[in-house]
Amino acid sequence: MDGVDRQAHWQSVYGTKAETEVSWFQERASISLDLIHATGAQASASIVDIGGGASRLVDALLDEGFGAVTVLDLSAEALATAQARLGPRASTVRWLVADVTTWEPARAFDVWHDCAAFHFLTDAKDRAAYAERVGRAVRPGGHVIIGTFAPDGPERCSGLPVQRYDARSLGEALGSAFELVESRRHDHRIPMGGTQRFQFSRFRRTD
Repeated sequence: MDGVDRQAHWQSVYGTKAETEVSWFQERASISLDLIHATGAQASASIVDIGGGASRLVDALLDEGFGAVTVLDLSAEALATAQARLGPRASTVRWLVADVTTWEPARAFDVWHDCAAFHFLTDAKDRAAYAERVGRAVRPGGHVIIGTFAPDGPERCSGLPVQRYDARSLGEALGSAFELVESRRHDHRIPMGGTQRFQFSRFRRTD
C-alpha cells in the first residue's frame, strides 16, 4: 500500500467511525505516559506523537504541562477530532498531516512516540524510510518509544496486514544508533471486547 492509498484508508476510517468505535481507542494512554515519564522528559521537552490521530495522549501531555507537543498523522479527519475535543488548547499543539515515510522533519525531538503506526509498514522500503526519519528527527540522547503488536498479537488490524515485533526485531529495524532501554508487554482491551497483545519498547539514541 503506497502513501496515497494509506491516507485514503485512514481518512475513510476516521470519517465513518467515532473516536470511541475504533479498536485502538484508549480513554487514557497509560503505558505510553509511563514510558514517556521513564525518559525523564521535562515539561520543556519536544515530543512528537507519530500516528497520533485522535489519541488522547496529547490531552494528558497538555494536562501535565508539556508545551512542545507535535502530533503527526495521515488523516486530517483524525486530527480534527482531537482538535475539536481539545478546544482552545489545540492551538498550543503543532498538528501535521503527513506520511511519516516521506515527512521532512524540521526540528529535533527529545521523545519520538508511536503507538501502532509502525507496524502497518509491511514494505521493507517503507520501514527503512521510517527508520531514516527517526534518525533525522531524534536528537542524541533522545528517546524512541514504539508500540506494536507482539509476536503473538493480531496479524491484521483495520482490514490491513501488520508486521509484528519483539524488542530485538524492532531494534534491528531502527539501527545501531538506538540502544534498547526497556521493553514491556501490554494487553490492550478493545472497546468491542477482546484483547490485543502489544509490545512497547523504549530506545535511547547513543550517537
